[in-house]
Amino acid sequence: MMNLLNYVDRWVPSAVKALFKKDLDLTDAETSWPLTAFVLVYMVASPIFGALAETRNRRVLIAVGVAAWSLATAAAGLATGFWSLLLARALVGIGEAAYATLAPSLLADFFPPERRNRVFTVFYVAIPVGSALGFAVGGALGAAYGWRNAFYAVGLPGLAIAALALLMKDPVRGAFDDAPPRQVSFVAALGLLARNPIYVVTVAGYTLVTFATGGIGDWFAEFLHRVRGMELEKATLAIGASAIVGGLLGTSLGGVVADRLVGVTRQPYLAVSGLFMVPATALVCLALFVFEDPTTIIASIIAAQVFVWAYNAPVNALIVNSVEPSLRARAFGISILCIHALGDAISPPIIGTLSDSTGNLKGALVIVPITLGLGALVWLVGWRRLREV
Repeated sequence: MMNLLNYVDRWVPSAVKALFKKDLDLTDAETSWPLTAFVLVYMVASPIFGALAETRNRRVLIAVGVAAWSLATAAAGLATGFWSLLLARALVGIGEAAYATLAPSLLADFFPPERRNRVFTVFYVAIPVGSALGFAVGGALGAAYGWRNAFYAVGLPGLAIAALALLMKDPVRGAFDDAPPRQVSFVAALGLLARNPIYVVTVAGYTLVTFATGGIGDWFAEFLHRVRGMELEKATLAIGASAIVGGLLGTSLGGVVADRLVGVTRQPYLAVSGLFMVPATALVCLALFVFEDPTTIIASIIAAQVFVWAYNAPVNALIVNSVEPSLRARAFGISILCIHALGDAISPPIIGTLSDSTGNLKGALVIVPITLGLGALVWLVGWRRLREV
């Protein structure tokens, strides 16, 4: 439930982008900077919470994080201009950093390595579902009641979820691992992660794919509306539907196939992530540059989403399994920093700036399939060249 709400709150601004753009008199680039502000704070705060997680009570940190991001989401509804909206969305990043960094390491301590991919499959199904609800519910609430009420409606219920977080258990760190966790300084942890080729390749591909998905997530509804002539509400609903259908099928399929390939091929988690990204790249190209009928475009995006989301559980399970217990929270913290600093923190404003300067949103979106393809290449090289975990 927490991970679901995490992604609902994250994508509501993209669903009501056109509404607050008009009301607050913003440019295309300015409508994307609130998302970037969130991501920038999120990525900087994540390594900090990763370090805290190694010694502090993770349950309490998660509860505080959920409460903080919920209040900040609701606060965006009070924005009076660009800077107040930017501040509210930036504060969301602090709360989400506490949760997103700690939750995977907490789950890893509940289950042995051979079960983690399946557990993460269930956990990360909340990403497409939450993203879809963020678009669909946010767009519907914005159209019916205004964009301010959309922020209030999705933000405030999180306070109840934060209270429930205090009832969770904080398991023994490294309970299912061969050796107990050891104390490792932050600098030493960075060195160990940088010298871990499986971790580096996994995060490099993850960063490229996140760049692409961040751009398409923030701008594709606008593409359908502005370039293909769909009504904005229908466009946001279509993107939400494609995310929930493709995301559910893709996350589930990727997790199942990755487990089936264990013992069949080397690095099965990287194999699934890289191979599935190839047809995803081709389908995104068709949706953006070949097909013109909105129905055909939506069908292509749904199929693309299935292939894109297949990496979700395998990649995160690989991050957990490729590092020792004492590094897990920090491994996720550094991963979050990388995928956002070089990924979806910069892709939406880059696309928005290109669109503003050229007057061609369709052309600006060409960077999406390029980075998807590069992510596939990195993972495929890792599949063929890296040793087993």
